[in-house]
Amino acid sequence: MARNLQDHILQTASELFYSQGIKATGVDAIVKAAGTTKMSLYKYFPSKDDLVLAHLRRSREAMLKRILAGIEARASEPRAKLLAVFAVFDELLSSPEFRGCPFINASAEFAEAANPIQRAAVEFSDAFRQILADLARTAGARNPDVLSQQLAMLISGAIVSEQMRRQSGAMRTVSAAAEILIAKSLADAA
Repeated sequence: MARNLQDHILQTASELFYSQGIKATGVDAIVKAAGTTKMSLYKYFPSKDDLVLAHLRRSREAMLKRILAGIEARASEPRAKLLAVFAVFDELLSSPEFRGCPFINASAEFAEAANPIQRAAVEFSDAFRQILADLARTAGARNPDVLSQQLAMLISGAIVSEQMRRQSGAMRTVSAAAEILIAKSLADAA
């Protein structure tokens, strides 16, 4: 039962953090929404920061898993896998529940470089860029690290654009730009 309560508190907090923002969501609101007590919350998460970090760890695992599964479901060839990333994100952005990237949102709320929440957001970004670099390397890109940085920036920009203006088609727009970057990088390597 304890593990279920801990998971329930984390799930409730994650939903509130994502829908309302981390700083705007107080412990009282989490406790009320979870139907528990502060004592129970603090038993599993000694501070709100611990709860936020658990939320980001959980979001990181879920997001990376979803990205990798989405790529595998859409493509088998290395170049096509790079482009499939954009289809995965286009699907994520079209969800009615979409409220931006939880890591971009957390990074904006906790911008201090030394903040553990900011570092957790950076760790997700680094892990995602590594996936892109590995795909680019397998595809034969001339400079996979540079290409991964370019593609990640396109995706981040599209996420923010879509957050500001829903149904903008931002991910499809940057996907077209990504095709050009990928083709150039592969041609330069040949």
